[in-house]
Amino acid sequence: MKKIINDVALVEDQMILGMVKAYPQYLKKLDGYNVVVRANKKQGKVALISGGGSGHEPAHGGYVGTGMLDAAVAGAVFTSPSPEPIYEGIKAVSAGAGVLMVVKNYTGDVMNFEMAGEMAEMDGIPVKQVIVNDDVAVKDSLYTVGRRGVAGTVLVHKIAGAKAETGADLDTVQAIAQKVVDNVRTMGMAIQPCTVPASGKPGFELSEDEMEVGIGIHGEPGTQRETLRPADEVVDMLMERILADLDYTGHEVAVLVNGSGATPLMELFYCK
Repeated sequence: MKKIINDVALVEDQMILGMVKAYPQYLKKLDGYNVVVRANKKQGKVALISGGGSGHEPAHGGYVGTGMLDAAVAGAVFTSPSPEPIYEGIKAVSAGAGVLMVVKNYTGDVMNFEMAGEMAEMDGIPVKQVIVNDDVAVKDSLYTVGRRGVAGTVLVHKIAGAKAETGADLDTVQAIAQKVVDNVRTMGMAIQPCTVPASGKPGFELSEDEMEVGIGIHGEPGTQRETLRPADEVVDMLMERILADLDYTGHEVAVLVNGSGATPLMELFYCK
């Protein structure tokens, strides 16, 4: 494994510091916590907070800004943040209109965000949530109850964040976010495994001519392993599963292509 880092124990801390130093006009870090918030807090609007394990950059700190998230909480790589930093993030961004938590459907994320939300409500802060579960590859796995929340979360951030920016109330913003959750589906594949810095080795092995279909964002096993196919065939395979799960006929559709942190723009921009 080759990674350009200083110390495995400081990866998340130094990443957050680098982010806020690069964009001080937009972002700031909460003292004592790996929580990124908007540099210029907007009063009187519903605040959006999300987060999860690091290692999915630009998620989640890269989505903090006008019309998107007000705060993002970073846990260790592939590890949910604990309730305390989430709670501190909620308090920091609460601006008088309540807070919406955008939570991906992983057991640790759901549990810790719900605990933090309850703590904030005890302080008199109205808190609601949506749970994103867009991955059609699995319904249940060892890592989550129900479908996993993956790249579709970005669309929830964008659409609900834009609604909140208009001054809509908490119930309305939650309803918009839930509508996105109900109408977004994703499916993934991988041609190589990821390596968690602390482990120093890939999570699994793939031969040069193999691909893993339906893989999770933490390297969870997919639905099947197959011989690597041409790009057209891979897209057809993934879309077949997505369209079988939700009928988009007669509707406008927004398409998001996510490289899972490894696929270069040359391949993401591929067009047949």
